[in-house]
Amino acid sequence: MNCRHCAAPLHLPLIDLGKAPPSNAYLEPAALARPESSYPLRVMVCEQCWLVQTEDFTRADEVFNADYAYFSAYSASWLKHAERYVADMCARFELNVHSLVAEVAANDGYLLQYVRARGIPCYGIEPTASTAAAARARGIDIIEAFFGMPLATALVEAGRQADLIAANNVLAHVPDINDFVRGFTALLKPQGVATFEFPQLRSLIEGAQFDTIYHEHFSYLSLTAVEHIFAANGLHVFDVQALPTHGGSLRVFAQRADTGQYPRAPVVDALLADELAAGMKDPAYYSGLQARAEQTRNGLVAWLTECRKAGLRVAGYGAAAKGNTLLNFAGITRELLPYVVDRNPAKQGRFLPGSRIPVKTEDTLSEDRPDVVVLLPWNLKDELAEQLAYVRKWGGRLAVAVPAVEWL
Repeated sequence: MNCRHCAAPLHLPLIDLGKAPPSNAYLEPAALARPESSYPLRVMVCEQCWLVQTEDFTRADEVFNADYAYFSAYSASWLKHAERYVADMCARFELNVHSLVAEVAANDGYLLQYVRARGIPCYGIEPTASTAAAARARGIDIIEAFFGMPLATALVEAGRQADLIAANNVLAHVPDINDFVRGFTALLKPQGVATFEFPQLRSLIEGAQFDTIYHEHFSYLSLTAVEHIFAANGLHVFDVQALPTHGGSLRVFAQRADTGQYPRAPVVDALLADELAAGMKDPAYYSGLQARAEQTRNGLVAWLTECRKAGLRVAGYGAAAKGNTLLNFAGITRELLPYVVDRNPAKQGRFLPGSRIPVKTEDTLSEDRPDVVVLLPWNLKDELAEQLAYVRKWGGRLAVAVPAVEWL
């Protein structure tokens, strides 16, 4: 395999998580009688541009399909994050009723609803029919298609160049990252700005957050790699912010390299220097994640086994993609984790891919009163611990499993 950005041959492995189905391919009851498609989940490191990437086994249209079940608006903290983002961008870039805002991967309209509420013209681009329909129900203008140069060119011809393009948690989700980024260069107005948020590779590696690896994530991104990719495709990075979301993320601000007006903030070069000092251009930096993932897997299986031996009833909370990576890597089935609850109706009554653990409504917790509830989306543990405080009323306890089992 060659690097999907610079085409250099890939030789340096980061991690091998075995085989798994796509993490958002939730199963209907009738599908339990049929085999599932599983693909190798292996990640490689490019030693030329330092883009970390999955090996190519799945296509984007296989994982981002009409039944895609991830809806952003079910997280209260993520809605607050989106609302704050809109307020900050409007203030910083003086957006008003004469501006045009676009969002790539608009999902269910979780962010653009706040743009629309300010009276600012906007539209979203979203390829999955399920979330696009939810966005339209919020009154958002949605173009239901995958983004890249062909769509960007058509939008430019239609006079829809944007003053601001938001791209939250999508840069990692595209197989042709060069075509995707070139689309932003084309779609931006000459003085426009694009922002990209993505989980930080350094947080993944140093925090052993291996469960954020799944087939929907084609790339795992450092600022070092992102700047290289952007520069090669006509974008100039002029600012960057560290964010706490998803266990540690970056928000990168970019403008057209040919017409952009914003000076480069010192924080950009400072963060690039930090990544270099941490060893992110040294193959040795990428050598330890496999062993730490296996340690997490073995510890979780042992802990759940002990819970079962002790007669403790265990449930999971959050039918999240990262939870599916963890459960499939660990080989956990309903024998050790009988069910998972989730607030998203699109997941309720279905089964987790691979493990085939049933997904139930949150009411199930109050009815069943399990002794232990494992929070699979550990990045939301503070929000969920507050939301599930009622579990303690019957003596239940909350825990997370990554990077190790921890009681909350």
